[in-house]
Amino acid sequence: MASYDRPRAGGPPRPLQSGDTWWYAAVAGEAAGSFSTRVRTRTRRACLGAVLLLTVVYAGLVLTATGRRWGDAAMTGRRADSAAVTVLREHPSLAGFTTLSLVLGCVLLVAVGLIRKRYALTGFAAGAVVTALALTGLLQRYAPRPRLLDTVGLATSGFPSVQTTLALGVALGLVLVVPYRLRGLVVGAAVLWAAAVGAYTIAAGQHRPGDVIAAALVVLAVHCGLLALLARRGKVRPGARRGPAPTGLPAIVPLVLVAAAGLGAGLWLLGDTLALPATAPYDPAELRLAHRCGQALAAGVVAAAGLVPLALLRRVDVDGAPAPYRLGGPFVEAAGVPRDDEVVGPFTEDLDHEIS
Repeated sequence: MASYDRPRAGGPPRPLQSGDTWWYAAVAGEAAGSFSTRVRTRTRRACLGAVLLLTVVYAGLVLTATGRRWGDAAMTGRRADSAAVTVLREHPSLAGFTTLSLVLGCVLLVAVGLIRKRYALTGFAAGAVVTALALTGLLQRYAPRPRLLDTVGLATSGFPSVQTTLALGVALGLVLVVPYRLRGLVVGAAVLWAAAVGAYTIAAGQHRPGDVIAAALVVLAVHCGLLALLARRGKVRPGARRGPAPTGLPAIVPLVLVAAAGLGAGLWLLGDTLALPATAPYDPAELRLAHRCGQALAAGVVAAAGLVPLALLRRVDVDGAPAPYRLGGPFVEAAGVPRDDEVVGPFTEDLDHEIS
């Protein structure tokens, strides 16, 4: 068999060699069951799942009276939560620190990519953050929602949360620019920071829990779609057998605990908080319970949204894979060395050849 033949139908697959051509690599990468196809399939499914969950959250917490009442109770209950009130009163600089951390996070994302000379991946990561922010702005402005009078001093609906979108977008953008072996540690710590930013916006009364949950799902959908696009373009390769898990355990273990505890406690408390009466007055204990339920659910969803890309990219390296194939063989040697801007194949110009 010549070096440029495809495998015969039903025959044993021929192992790839360094002399195989670019078109053989493209055929192998698009084949069913190939590594790129598997990565693309699971990231695309995660993107569609995030969009579906976002639709459910929007319908349940924005369009229904029960969901809006729960969100308002969670915001009102922050005044009855002594722990949240104490932290905000004793640390008034948290507002400025949160804004500063968001700016530094954006600078860190771009700086790491530029220092490591991953210019294309840095552009993709920054583009994903901008896309998520644009979708957030469009949803805030144009998503239909009931127009209610603000009679209790609650903030207007900010569905989804811009702060959480930016924080989690930066955290998941680091997946593309940090080294493969440090991915778990860096991304896990960044997702924990994003969960803290979302918790602060709820405690400060800037956003409802549903706004933070929706922001996490928007970011997850955008980044999973980007990863599917990169896999389709063949920008992924198998990572080392000993991946980033051991070095990332100090950050991944707390992230898993936050996701499990937040989702478990939040769903357990949700049944009691949804049974709030339709009209005031409310019991302060019920409002405090609603606030803590919202905090737990928001933190759990943000942490889970950070764990999903790490799980999807387990043993997957997106860090600028070198081209494993090159032009070679007797036909290419007969045709001469091509120029950089010349598109060539495995055949000579006179097309006088025969593949056995």
